[in-house]
Amino acid sequence: MSESQVVASLHAPNHSKLWKAAVKWPMYTVALMPILLAIGWFSGQKIAIEPIQTVSFFIAAILLLAWENLSNDVFDSDTGVDLNGKPHSLVNLTGSRSWVALLANGALVSGLLIASLVAFRSSLNVMWLILACCGIGYAYQGPPLRLSYHGLGEPLCWLVFGPLATAAALMAINPLYEGGEIPWYSAFELGSGPAIATTLVLFCSHFHQVKEDFAHGKYSPVVRLGTGPAASLIPWFVSLTFAFEWWPILTGVWPITGLFSALGLPAGIELIRLLKDHHQEPKRIGNSKFLALRFQALNGVGLSLGLAVSPWFGTTIQ
Repeated sequence: MSESQVVASLHAPNHSKLWKAAVKWPMYTVALMPILLAIGWFSGQKIAIEPIQTVSFFIAAILLLAWENLSNDVFDSDTGVDLNGKPHSLVNLTGSRSWVALLANGALVSGLLIASLVAFRSSLNVMWLILACCGIGYAYQGPPLRLSYHGLGEPLCWLVFGPLATAAALMAINPLYEGGEIPWYSAFELGSGPAIATTLVLFCSHFHQVKEDFAHGKYSPVVRLGTGPAASLIPWFVSLTFAFEWWPILTGVWPITGLFSALGLPAGIELIRLLKDHHQEPKRIGNSKFLALRFQALNGVGLSLGLAVSPWFGTTIQ
């Protein structure tokens, strides 16, 4: 191999790593969290769940998040925001917007079909909630609204992965809610804290691409605030997550085992320190969203597990 070929190989992109980043498999904990929380919620009350409904909801959630991720690549290719700043975009990797769009639409149709079967076996309100999530998901990135370009992605993320998805999960996996009203109170109580952690993942995804986003008119909260002020908000995200989750414990509504949610605290502290010290270094903080994802996953799984095992310790959810 000549010297020029060696140099070229050293600078060539690692396609296996790019494809791994494009698939975003760790991100699917975001889709699964509402159903995990619902399982923990019912288990903590010694209420049986429907296994087929639970598995079906899992699959539908994964497919619908796949649609969201794929369609985001498609829509961002239209604005050019991913052209240089996101080499792992599937549109950039495949060179075909149409094929990625076709795959995205296939995931959407498949996910909605399975969701409709889940709704048929539980409550039609499940379908309305899922359709609302999909509608917001489209408005987040799709034309003509592109709400994420106006800095509205984070509140929409909290709404979808908090009360909407949690209410759908609660109704889907247990016949207790069959034909009944949407359990908004339980959905807010159970889903608010973990949804803040999920929103933190989205918030952290902007830090390393501020210049690219600004150049293409994508005014995320980090672009609007600047990386320094935005980094100062990370402790608030972490604190509010635990505040929503621990308040029911302090008031005696949830069992003390719910404190297992603190499993995510070390990752949260590490994320706070990273962005506080290096918020102006895009290459160093490029994976900060995955650190936020670790916080989100460990926190949510810990909370779900804590609620689920509470009967073993002689306590239940009130």
